[in-house]
Amino acid sequence: MSVTVSLEDLTARLEQLESEAAAAIAGAGSAAELEELRVGLLGKKGRLSAVLGAMGTLPGAERPVIGQRANVLKQQLQTLLSERLEALNSAAMAARIARESLDVTAPSRFVPVGRRHPLISTIEEIVDIFSGLGYRVSEGPEIETDYYNFTALNIPEHHPARDMQDTFYLQDGRLLRTHTSPVQIRHLETNPPPVRVIAPGRVYRRDAVDATHSPVFHQVEVLAIDEGLAFTHLRGTVTAFLQRFFGDLPVRFRASYFPFTEPSAEVDVQWRGRWLEVMGCGMVDPAVLEGMGLDPERWSGFAAGLGVERFCMVRHGIDDIRRLYTSDLRFLEQF
Repeated sequence: MSVTVSLEDLTARLEQLESEAAAAIAGAGSAAELEELRVGLLGKKGRLSAVLGAMGTLPGAERPVIGQRANVLKQQLQTLLSERLEALNSAAMAARIARESLDVTAPSRFVPVGRRHPLISTIEEIVDIFSGLGYRVSEGPEIETDYYNFTALNIPEHHPARDMQDTFYLQDGRLLRTHTSPVQIRHLETNPPPVRVIAPGRVYRRDAVDATHSPVFHQVEVLAIDEGLAFTHLRGTVTAFLQRFFGDLPVRFRASYFPFTEPSAEVDVQWRGRWLEVMGCGMVDPAVLEGMGLDPERWSGFAAGLGVERFCMVRHGIDDIRRLYTSDLRFLEQF
């Protein structure tokens, strides 16, 4: 049974729909809410469609009035929906811009690119040269025992050489190593000859701090043990290394003394018109070989040692060793 409605009833329903829809659209807080409203108002089963469906009970002369009024309302609602959606999108974009904006007045957070410290780059270059000569790197602890740091290197207790290498002692009798030679002893304990190793690392001595001395510095020591090695092999190796590092410069060897090598020599290079002492070397003392259980009649070897800071200072013309440890960027940025 159909229900008869009048023109006045449908007009009133359209007016009510207009006011309620405008309020609902204005109060929508998201695009999803707007879409839900659009379907409820303008969809096939929406409120406007319901009014148009009831229009069929009106006399033919009254139907165009309601149809025209409904079309106007539909256009009004579509405009309100579109304007509200645009407003919501604009507000969301403004919030995002505010949230992600950059304060151009804030100080820069630029972090400069790091670079190698001159001591590190010097060690790496020395290691590269000896690696090319067939040597491999060996490392050991910086806290050593008296045996590895002194006794095994032919420096017994009360030997005068200990005075030249006074170091820092711990309560348990151990000490901070004064050279990287203990690495060579430790390597020979587990690696029978022939061996060719270099031992770079940090060492410690109780030296007064001045332009050329520091209680903490770095060394690279070289050891070669094989059958038939002679001083000529030592001289050739050291000369090849120094001329690779400093350039094709004159190199000279001067007789010297070290408790763990015999014969021993100091090595100089002619740098910028004058002779500079750069390292020490010598043939491994037979007493050291015997202490390691090696037959000195069969095995022979040579050792050499250098101070990394010395090489770095000569190469770069640095006048004070303390500059290498101050962390002054004005100095370090030159390298």
